[in-house]
Amino acid sequence: MSYREAFDLWISSDYFDQKTKDELLAIRNDEKEVEDRFYKDLEFGTGGLRGVIGAGSNRMNIYTVRKATQGLANYIIKNAGDEGKKKGVAISYDNRRMSPEFAEETALCLCANGIKAYVFDSLRPTPELSYALRTLGCIAGVMVTASHNPPEYNGYKAYWEDGAQVTPPHDTGIIGEVNAITDYNDVKTMDRKAAEEAGLYNVIGKEIDDSYMAELKKQIIHPDVIKSVADDIKIVYTPFCGTGNVPVRRILDELGFKNVYIVPEQEKPDPNFTTLEYPNPEDPKAFELALKLAKEKDADIVMATDPDADRLGIYAKDTKTGEYVPFTGNMSGMLIAEYILRERTATGTMPENPALVTTIVTTNLAHPITKAYGVKEIDVLTGFKFIGEQIKIFEETGCNNYVFGLEESYGCLAGTHARDKDAVVAVMMLAEVASYCKKLGITLWDMMIEIYEKYGYYKETQYAITKKGKEGLEEIANMMEKLRNDPPKEFGDLKVKKFYDYKKEKTIDFESGAEGSTGLPVSNVLYFELENDSWCCARPSGTEPKIKFYMGIKGDSLDDAQAKLDALTDAVKSKI
Repeated sequence: MSYREAFDLWISSDYFDQKTKDELLAIRNDEKEVEDRFYKDLEFGTGGLRGVIGAGSNRMNIYTVRKATQGLANYIIKNAGDEGKKKGVAISYDNRRMSPEFAEETALCLCANGIKAYVFDSLRPTPELSYALRTLGCIAGVMVTASHNPPEYNGYKAYWEDGAQVTPPHDTGIIGEVNAITDYNDVKTMDRKAAEEAGLYNVIGKEIDDSYMAELKKQIIHPDVIKSVADDIKIVYTPFCGTGNVPVRRILDELGFKNVYIVPEQEKPDPNFTTLEYPNPEDPKAFELALKLAKEKDADIVMATDPDADRLGIYAKDTKTGEYVPFTGNMSGMLIAEYILRERTATGTMPENPALVTTIVTTNLAHPITKAYGVKEIDVLTGFKFIGEQIKIFEETGCNNYVFGLEESYGCLAGTHARDKDAVVAVMMLAEVASYCKKLGITLWDMMIEIYEKYGYYKETQYAITKKGKEGLEEIANMMEKLRNDPPKEFGDLKVKKFYDYKKEKTIDFESGAEGSTGLPVSNVLYFELENDSWCCARPSGTEPKIKFYMGIKGDSLDDAQAKLDALTDAVKSKI
């Protein structure tokens, strides 16, 4: 049906409540707005839903959430039957507008389909949801969050029983079931009291919190080092008004850190993110208040978690200048990786056949670090679910033992308690690394420079173009097709050595002309391997109306690396 027909259905059907109809009637004469809300159904992608909150088929609301959940329920019943119903689904949510309501609607739809729901009693981080569903033995999980998106967004992440976001074949199977629902009247729901009386609606909380904390502590390598400096080291932390406040403060307190200062304006849950233009640890402006507090307290390290606490951003003091230096996700991830690999090797606690898992757009610094410690590096597609999938493969086959995983977008995971990136464990590990540095009389920035001196000055960046609406999606698709059909042979002074088209599962060696296979699942991603350990990659965002270009180089110094990266960035921009 046309977008106008869909609009008319929503304002006339008895299925939709009057509040929804009133919102739509208020914009009925705004043709562009009506089109944007109804030209398609909000897409249930490989990770779930994400969109602007509001009335309409292309918005996040209780009806699109119910529809998505009905599709998930249908998939569970078809593929896991009564056993899947008994295992149930764990559900958590963050601080965003409508998050508790969307979690409740998800639970009641599942219950109406005879599937048990385990719902957290209040907001919790994404990684704890991953941990909870594994601990409870659930068939699936749902996290209501839009991660670090602006406040007008919300979303819905779907997980399978291994604790990772759904991967093939479950992702496409669930998408198929969601898309098969064409009539909202086919979507089930029920009364909460009736669901509780039937034993279908279950509230979870403290017991999961306690066991989650216990699992995190197992990753500590040198508790004695933490104890020796716990009275001296100073940490500033901000949860960006989200879910990290309680678990992060708890883990740091239980490890003995005495001087932890919380940014007061960003401590409590705030769906409007009043003190933040953009609640993203990748955005330097988001650290303004945290850095102000750090200077007041003379802090050693500044840490921030995004609203659902799966990403971590940090600043550390440069004692030579007295300034706080920002770390990218690649830098903080490699800092933790080098520490874990070095100290596990030194203490004899490195497992047999160790493996570090990273993504194709993460820093090439991972190559020399893993090589130095005899650790296998495995590169997967962008998305932490593919890192989580590798942990499952390791456990099933015994081929490797997971020691660490990271992606460039400020996410990493130490341990296998969760199968998604975990900013709570990342805070804990970086606090340990900072303690180790404190005992040596150096800072995290000093240690980062030592890593660069040892392995090379690797530096990365990304460039994103936002294109909103239907026309924007078409423009992004055209950009990708132009690069795919006529791939550049060079970017500035750097020649392309090898071209990877993950959508066509094909590689081309530009030096020999030989073609091969990518060896990874199909994905709309283009990767260019360049000279001198440089690279660039293009991919549409899976969560925002953007096309992203990732770039990385290797330099001889900080200044040399920045100059080379600037040149590559300019060259990439000139190609588009």
